[in-house]
Amino acid sequence: MIQEDVKETVKEGAEKVKDVIEENVWGTIQDFLNLGIHFKTGNTPIDFTVGHLLLVILAFIVATAALRLIRSFITRNMDLENELKFKSIFKFIRYIVYVIVVVITLSASGIDVTVLLTASAALFVGLGLALQDLFTDIIGGIFIMVDKSLSVGDVIEIDGKVGRVFEIKLRTTRALTRDDKVIIIPNHHFINEIVYNYTQNHKTTRETVKVGVAYGSDTQLVRKILLDCANKQNGVLKTPKPTVLFEDFGDSSLNFGVYFFINDSFSDPRIKSEIRFRIDEEFRKNNITIPFPQRDVHFFPTENK
Repeated sequence: MIQEDVKETVKEGAEKVKDVIEENVWGTIQDFLNLGIHFKTGNTPIDFTVGHLLLVILAFIVATAALRLIRSFITRNMDLENELKFKSIFKFIRYIVYVIVVVITLSASGIDVTVLLTASAALFVGLGLALQDLFTDIIGGIFIMVDKSLSVGDVIEIDGKVGRVFEIKLRTTRALTRDDKVIIIPNHHFINEIVYNYTQNHKTTRETVKVGVAYGSDTQLVRKILLDCANKQNGVLKTPKPTVLFEDFGDSSLNFGVYFFINDSFSDPRIKSEIRFRIDEEFRKNNITIPFPQRDVHFFPTENK
């Protein structure tokens, strides 16, 4: 009899504790999770509560962990340069995944996402127009990284400026000019404009120095001097050999060009300058004149009437 009373007492106590937990503790938690914004669009109620926010945060954490695992799996066998390019592309993919996760999470939690999207349609249109250049740059960056049309260390010419690329990002590419200045190039330029890449196929490029000599000069001697000046210059490759072309009969001069190959096109102005110094010195020694344009002016006296 006593045992039955004890059991009954314990049972009643357990039920009271259960009621307290359900009514007070769990009820408080539910009230906290239901705190938030509640409004209507037409006849459709829209609720965004603390519970929804916590669910979105949890979805973000799970998505981030999954993306990190995927990135580590894909890049485990890549070299450093390709890994850096992939990480830049992956950042853009990650933003898209986050947007999709938010939409799916809110939709699964009972929020009518289509109402929110419809209400924000004008905002999205305006934002899209404002950010179209940004997205063009991002797409350009993805194309650069995927098709490998540009790499770190390449020497490029764009808008008449020559620079060596030292950083490729998702939106911009940075290059160091010959004046030791950094030029920041939006990536859409590589899609919409012509860009000269001096070193995409190989590091060797052909350069030229042009000069004119006076009519009556010994052209064979000129050819020999130009070849000697190119061959003696540091930085000029021995193979392929330099060549000289008699290019044209000019108005005031015989025009020649000495062509040679170098493996550092970024420093070619210095090499060309040194070759010009040598040419001028050798021409002086051999009495070869570099002419300048001359014009004869004739005055015809008029008779006074």
